[in-house]
Amino acid sequence: MAHATLHPPIDRLLAVMAKLRDPHDGCEWDLAQSFTTIAPYTIEEAYEVAEAIAGGDPAAICDELGDLLLQVVFHSQIAADAGIFGFDDVATAISDKMERRHPHIFGDHKADDVRQQWEQIKADERAADGLKSALSGVALSLPALLRAQKLQSRAARVGFDWPDEAGPRDKITEELAEVATATSDAARHEEVGDLLFAVVNYARHLRVDAESALRDANTKFGRRFAAMEDRAGGSLAGLSLDAQEAHWLAVKASERRP
Repeated sequence: MAHATLHPPIDRLLAVMAKLRDPHDGCEWDLAQSFTTIAPYTIEEAYEVAEAIAGGDPAAICDELGDLLLQVVFHSQIAADAGIFGFDDVATAISDKMERRHPHIFGDHKADDVRQQWEQIKADERAADGLKSALSGVALSLPALLRAQKLQSRAARVGFDWPDEAGPRDKITEELAEVATATSDAARHEEVGDLLFAVVNYARHLRVDAESALRDANTKFGRRFAAMEDRAGGSLAGLSLDAQEAHWLAVKASERRP
């Protein structure tokens, strides 16, 4: 009995996706998809990878990375079906980019400041693409806190930044006052946005990732709220604010106990 030829796992995955997108006997749902319809799933899978990493479960991380890889393969197959590019082009492009951005590793260009060299190479790439602003290329689709942090970091690279955390801390106080004196919904909308931007800037100066910090805060609040509900017999509805606060303080105190 002849044995089937074994292929690398990535070849198997590419073959699976090609079969799913086969116009004659592929999957109806997969055939109906486009870059646009798949994009939300791509974003969702990236977040699920982050969640698995936060959970510290290697099996879950492996599983979610597979789901994310599938998204890359799916987009590549859609492009291949349209004759635009294929998976090999995607892999080649990122390999070329990594080698180009690390000349101190893959070439003979030894730099005293590797980070500065990295930023200069990226700036040269943006210029070659006709992107003149230092802020060009920061994706609009990023979560707002993460985008704010990236915009601020880009501005800081060209010197537009506070010298230390005192500046952004004072800016928070200033923006809080402006929120308090806003006289319309539109003004409050704008001033709250400025306040959040200032908080992200303060976090950046403290070397805290604002997106990750808020994600952890959300998780902590959800955990504590669920514990409050358990203490209250399943629901907080009908309890006075003082009673709810007592449960909240009890939950916080229980988390501090060894």
